[in-house]
Amino acid sequence: MAYKRMIRKLSYEIDDVFDKKTVLAFLKHQGFSSRLIKELKKNPHGILIGNKKVTVQKTLKKGNTLTVYIKEKESENVVPADIPLDILFEDRDVIVINKPPFMATHPSQNNYDTTLANALAFYFLQKGEKTAIHPVNRLDKNTSGLILVAKNMHASAVLSDDLKQKKIQREYLALCHGTPIPAVGRIDAPIARCQGSAIKREVSDKGDSAVTNYEVIKAGEISLVRLRLETGRTHQIRVHMSHIGNPLLSDFLYGKEGSGGMNRHALHSYTLDFIHPLTKEAMHFEAKPYTDMQRIIDTL
Repeated sequence: MAYKRMIRKLSYEIDDVFDKKTVLAFLKHQGFSSRLIKELKKNPHGILIGNKKVTVQKTLKKGNTLTVYIKEKESENVVPADIPLDILFEDRDVIVINKPPFMATHPSQNNYDTTLANALAFYFLQKGEKTAIHPVNRLDKNTSGLILVAKNMHASAVLSDDLKQKKIQREYLALCHGTPIPAVGRIDAPIARCQGSAIKREVSDKGDSAVTNYEVIKAGEISLVRLRLETGRTHQIRVHMSHIGNPLLSDFLYGKEGSGGMNRHALHSYTLDFIHPLTKEAMHFEAKPYTDMQRIIDTL
């Protein structure tokens, strides 16, 4: 199969607002990162007005058509692997995936060919495309649910900035031991790395700010809880729920492994809201919990 390098063409009609402004000012307003602008400058056909290459210092005029060609680089050292993907949405700029449990997002030293990145590399190759993989949000290996992936550098830069500015909203479902009190609450407790551990985190005054909002949906010895993050610290939900005395089911780090009849911690990313990086359309997605969690939810 012949593979094509992904090229994203973007065209803009210049209006009154950017009349007599520079190309650089316009691109920055559109969310182009400094890194991508440098790449565009290297490309002989990166930035055009009409069919003529221009520099970023070129002054724009009302009515100009500014065209940008983004040549996407291929992700290095990602081995394509034929792993099924549950794709909820895809267009030229983004792809939304419902990640199963037991799948890491990125390859690591001990797991280089069974991750979401490996599955995406295979998926794109099957389509005859070579492109980099830009996960916008990430989930623990054993956390299931919605992941947003950008398909080009521009979409990645815009969405990464949106994530920092808390414009991307995610809600989770979790099963925990006991019933959190009060039934609706806000956990504001900084999180730091545990001394002597490369993985485990803990609540610590020396840690980074971390805020989790929760609401009990079904209460009991095992409770179903909906959670929304204001920050995105490593293991944040798991650490915070353990901190208030309601660890997640089967959480080997912060609770008790195998508890509640699951062989992973009971956490699922079930809603995702974001603004499309190019069309600016409001996007909303939901994904039901996987069968191991849903089976327990149905008995509550």
